[in-house]
Amino acid sequence: MKKNLILIGLMGTGKTTVGQALANLTNWRQVDCDQWLIQNYGMSIPFIFKEYGEEKFRQMETESLKTILQDDCQVVMTGGGAPLREENRRIMVENGLVIALQADANTIIERVKLDRNRPLLEGNLVERVNTLVEERKGVYDFAQIQIQTDGKTVEEIVSELKGEINKRVSWI
Repeated sequence: MKKNLILIGLMGTGKTTVGQALANLTNWRQVDCDQWLIQNYGMSIPFIFKEYGEEKFRQMETESLKTILQDDCQVVMTGGGAPLREENRRIMVENGLVIALQADANTIIERVKLDRNRPLLEGNLVERVNTLVEERKGVYDFAQIQIQTDGKTVEEIVSELKGEINKRVSWI
């Protein structure tokens, strides 16, 4: 197994914040898949969704994951929908330790309510988040580690993760 920590979960579960803290802890490179995709394709995610549709975005996301996970010693934060494709789940499991961050709908709503760069949240925010939570039940269950982030500080989450990671691998 490659030495990569791969964070998955719905938007607003803490992937970016926890990923930054894990990168600092490990001194590994931090890679945000969405940002990588934006930089390497030269288009914003809302633009891709609007001009090409979600399926094209998901194809680009898969290609991005394949490229990113060729490297080692990275903390990789995926987009919330990356695990929807079986191919992406396989790529992740084959190339690192997959960590699912979870939060309830109210926590997610509070965390993303001011973010206007999320195409899947257009319309009624509460309704959209609740729908996504329901639609994605079970999608993240393949992860080797599952952590609930509600009501915890970043330090508490990282401490909990460190213990879980050390039970599975000796890299940290």
